[in-house]
Amino acid sequence: MSAAPIAPVALAEIAEIVERMRGAHPASARLIVGLAGAPGAGKSTVAAALAARLPGAVVLPMDGFHLPQAELVRLGRRERMGAPDTFDIDAFVALLKHLRSVAGSGTTVLAPGFDRRVEEPVPGAIKLLPERRTVIVEGNYLLLRKGRWQRVAPLLDLSVGVVLDEATRHDRLIARHIAFGKTPDAARAWALGPDERNAAAIAATLEHADHFLAAR
Repeated sequence: MSAAPIAPVALAEIAEIVERMRGAHPASARLIVGLAGAPGAGKSTVAAALAARLPGAVVLPMDGFHLPQAELVRLGRRERMGAPDTFDIDAFVALLKHLRSVAGSGTTVLAPGFDRRVEEPVPGAIKLLPERRTVIVEGNYLLLRKGRWQRVAPLLDLSVGVVLDEATRHDRLIARHIAFGKTPDAARAWALGPDERNAAAIAATLEHADHFLAAR
């Protein structure tokens, strides 16, 4: 992958780049586009907007690969939920590889979703239909080059770093935590504590993105 340019590009430009890559790919092959960014940066919104511009595209959030709450408690990682070692990275990598291997075979692939109300993965919640040959993966650590996460970036055909000004990102993140059940004080403490530590680690990885996109 090439180094990311200094100036962010617009969503329409990313869509055009993906369309050109899609045209250069074999018709039956899957194109995997990764959107990486900090918590609250707007990855889900950008992913949905990009998919809406691309016929045959589907969004695959990385959130479904959070370890279950019971497993986080067992491992002593519950208070760090969202950190790199609180995801099932092996299952995530296996799914990305599987998506490529069954492309063109007519196989529907099931992926886990995530219920933010209870903060639990939901097995088989997302259906990746065979005709959906452009997969937009959005997640925090797609470009992390440490440990087992370094296996993810080579599976992406294109990577985009999603960035947002810090004040807006914090405000939206706190509001999201409140919307899903945290008290205002708890939401702020989590957003400026565990989430912010993760955001710092993620920011250091975005230099590896092919492009930057400034969310709004």
